[in-house]
Amino acid sequence: MVDVQLSEAEKTFILHGIQDNLREDGRSCEDYRHMEIETDVVSNTTGSARVRLANTDVLVGVKAELSAPTPEKTDRGRLEFFVDCSANATPQFEGRGGEELATEISTMLSRAYDCSSCLDLQSLCVIPKQQCWVLFVDILLLECGGNLFDAASIAVKAALFNTRIPSVTVSQEEGGEMELEISDDPYDVKRLDVATAPCVVTLNKIGHYHVVDASQKEEACTLARLLMGVTEKGSITALKKEGCGSLDPESVLDMMETGKKIGQALNSSLMKVLEEEEKQGPRRKTVGFLR
Repeated sequence: MVDVQLSEAEKTFILHGIQDNLREDGRSCEDYRHMEIETDVVSNTTGSARVRLANTDVLVGVKAELSAPTPEKTDRGRLEFFVDCSANATPQFEGRGGEELATEISTMLSRAYDCSSCLDLQSLCVIPKQQCWVLFVDILLLECGGNLFDAASIAVKAALFNTRIPSVTVSQEEGGEMELEISDDPYDVKRLDVATAPCVVTLNKIGHYHVVDASQKEEACTLARLLMGVTEKGSITALKKEGCGSLDPESVLDMMETGKKIGQALNSSLMKVLEEEEKQGPRRKTVGFLR
């Protein structure tokens, strides 16, 4: 998290507002801020997306490359996540200041997508045990306004929705070797089904209550938070607790129920927005509230 200095009076004001289910920007505890989503924004990528969540701005580009599969999963492709925290986002990211946060985000996304039901990675296999598609997902944090994990996961899902992988023809030569021919036709591509891909929902415990999509000020009042990877069907693919504060079992269960409900609604709304934007044409901005 990016540190914000608040006085005790400001923290008390935020806490009392959350107790009354009325946050300082007028939202309830389970509301997201205004969100803008745009896909196909970087021309030299296989897929891309940009998400603006209030003052948080995230750009994601996906590059598909052929490589050998891992020894553990020889019949499927894989995703590799890389996060870069721009020094323009906050002075705290200058030098190597953003490395720890970048590692946390990439690790959380890797855990959330490490589920066989999230994406059909077998469709990325070209030749079992020899060649598969590897999707390199590059995430750039342009501006920090709170709730970076959720914004990054939404941008990743949007970029994967926009990803178009070239078709590959496999032929066998006389010597028994396989020859690959990658189509250069921009319309001869295959798409990923991201309907079951997860979004990360972060629940911040402030006082005796929890909120979603915390602002920077609310994050400064948070002693503990729960990060959940949630699919449209409500399946939890990853779970992580952060912060120095403790969470009792009853609070954890309550936060998980809220996270599942919000995650289902978020995934459903996101897919509707992406499908509508695709019908409107490439690079056309779609603006709307995701709840």
